Amino acid sequence: MRTTARLLAVVAAAALVLTGCGGRATTHHKPGTSHQEATGDSGTLLAARDESGHRLRELPAADAPTVKAEIRPDSEGGWNVHLTVERFQFTPESTGGAALPGRGHARLLVDGRETTRLYGPWGYVPPGAHTLTVRLHADDHTVWAVAGAPVQATVRLDATPVTPSTGSSAPSASAPSAPATSSPRPTDPGRTVTLIISGTTVEPPPSRIELKKGERLTLRVTGDRADTLHVHGYDRELPLSPGVPATLTLTADRTGLFEVETHESGLVLTQLVVR
Repeated sequence: MRTTARLLAVVAAAALVLTGCGGRATTHHKPGTSHQEATGDSGTLLAARDESGHRLRELPAADAPTVKAEIRPDSEGGWNVHLTVERFQFTPESTGGAALPGRGHARLLVDGRETTRLYGPWGYVPPGAHTLTVRLHADDHTVWAVAGAPVQATVRLDATPVTPSTGSSAPSASAPSAPATSSPRPTDPGRTVTLIISGTTVEPPPSRIELKKGERLTLRVTGDRADTLHVHGYDRELPLSPGVPATLTLTADRTGLFEVETHESGLVLTQLVVR
């Protein structure tokens, strides 16, 4: 009996080992996800770190992304930043995941201090004469690098280009003179749209607001919960407090279709159509 019991224990242990090797219970990543997607073993992880403590991830120059930055003065103060990237796409849906070539997000550093992340090609910097650096990160927050230098672009916020330091793998940023933008007459208050949020209901119901380029728009928003209003494309945000009307004014100096939504509740409040 003892010999039989021991034999059964050995067989059971072997079965567990076999299940661990191929069974779903011990899969190291989601079914259908490659080892590279799960581990982010692309490139070479360097010991070097940037100013914020993020490690550099080295890629060959031929495979590495590139970035250029263009700044334009905002008609209401500050600077709008536009990024042109190559061999790179913004992937906010996979932030925090594995580091795959050509994917990730950008971070803005003002005077060497990290201020915000960008999950798309447009950003905003408050007023002031500063030095702005745009740096490309992988989804796992490491910094894409070539020859030991971060992939980045740097401009001065007075439209003066900055010459990249020796050995930098990233192309220099271009900061041409800002194009002239039309703006309404100072005496023109523009249009005011009032929006009220109650639960998942928006009054008036979401629709499109037609605007002419250069027209001023004021959004007066009252919600029943703490949230943040975001105007896409213009990268303008407005904190919302329960029951307290909040006001955001902008000049429609960029053409296109732009959604206005809330961050936390994910409600589309309206759409701006600027022609």
